[in-house]
Amino acid sequence: MIGCFRHWARVFIIASVALCPAAKAQDRRIVVEPVAPRTVCDRPVASGKNDTANLQDAIDHCPVGDAVYLTRGEFLSGPLEMKSGVTLWIGRSATLTAIPEPTAYDKGWGHCGRIAGKGDGCRPFISFSKTRGGGIYGEGTIDGHGGEPMARSAESWWHLARRAQVEGGNQNAPRLIQLDHAQDITLYGVTLRNAPNFHVAMNQVQGATLWGLTIDAPADARNTDGIDPGASQDVTIAHSVIRTGDDNVAIKAGNNGATRHISITDNYFGWGHGLSIGSEVNSGVSDILVRGLTLDGTTSGLRIKSDVSRGGLVERVTYEDVCLRGNRWPIMFDTSYDSRARGDNIPLYRQIVLRHVRGDTGMLLMRGLDRSHALAISLDDLRFDDSAIWYIENANLTVGPSGVSPPLPGRRAEGPLPRGWGRCAKAFPSR
Repeated sequence: MIGCFRHWARVFIIASVALCPAAKAQDRRIVVEPVAPRTVCDRPVASGKNDTANLQDAIDHCPVGDAVYLTRGEFLSGPLEMKSGVTLWIGRSATLTAIPEPTAYDKGWGHCGRIAGKGDGCRPFISFSKTRGGGIYGEGTIDGHGGEPMARSAESWWHLARRAQVEGGNQNAPRLIQLDHAQDITLYGVTLRNAPNFHVAMNQVQGATLWGLTIDAPADARNTDGIDPGASQDVTIAHSVIRTGDDNVAIKAGNNGATRHISITDNYFGWGHGLSIGSEVNSGVSDILVRGLTLDGTTSGLRIKSDVSRGGLVERVTYEDVCLRGNRWPIMFDTSYDSRARGDNIPLYRQIVLRHVRGDTGMLLMRGLDRSHALAISLDDLRFDDSAIWYIENANLTVGPSGVSPPLPGRRAEGPLPRGWGRCAKAFPSR
């Protein structure tokens, strides 16, 4: 475990200056609260058995701009493939439940529901593949049944993930919702819970709005990330409550493309691993706005994580009006996420801004790779308890007029707490 700040740590602190104005780095679209489709094309009835064929037929035959409306009851289903421009509308009294049958999701290799060298052996429960428009709306629930025993097994998807962690290899479990090479997708209002793997994963998405979601999985359910935008642009995540067993949100950019122009506004994160960028940032992450976020009891809070095996440029990231409570690592910007990593993909974080951030105790870590690749971070109006510990190495820090508390190593304490924004006073309404 990294100890408190040491005198030999290479830190560069610039005198207080006025920081740049509010960043324009964010979703480039004009995003407003979504509105449900006006026309319903079909109202399937829950049969109490496997409803996959009936639901898929309703989606396939629904006209563009219309919705398939699940009014009430529990619909049991295997994988569903969405159609461009069609909305799956889940009513308040309806639940769409993923059947825990590995063969239904298997991609043809026989790996789904097993541990193997690769972990991509399952189809997602709901897939938006090369679609444009449409989405999922409603006040109902999509349940992945991640904790239920798989068919012909006493082991659940989550048990499989834990066993893979102990024995080695990769668990093959379906993601709940996958957006792949899709455009202009909307997820609005629904509750997503108990995903076998990630709840919402994106790959090469151009335009997505995720608004008013509730994402819920136990804190010990491995690899149940909330929302993972990867190789995607113009994504807004707003007014949502997320509690998971892994990253609440993880912004990634592996070898398949950069991730840019992401807005994460007015959200509440309960248990989980926090708001992460990385660890794969090979293709670059930029133009990220995080505003109005509360993180209650997440192990990490605001995290940028990478290493020389998967590093790249992370720039123009703004965090403002953030409340951190009960976090072990409230701030963790680390270029040595895996200290054993080898490679020449240098992680470099620059134009990172933290403004109006409140927290209590924990480790505040900012560690660049070396002096030639120092972090470039601006801080203004950060207030943590006196017991919070700074660990800073290879970082160029610019401090704004409202200061930082506890003071950075080598600086005197800043002035009194500015008025107008209380000590971690903001919180998202519970649901």
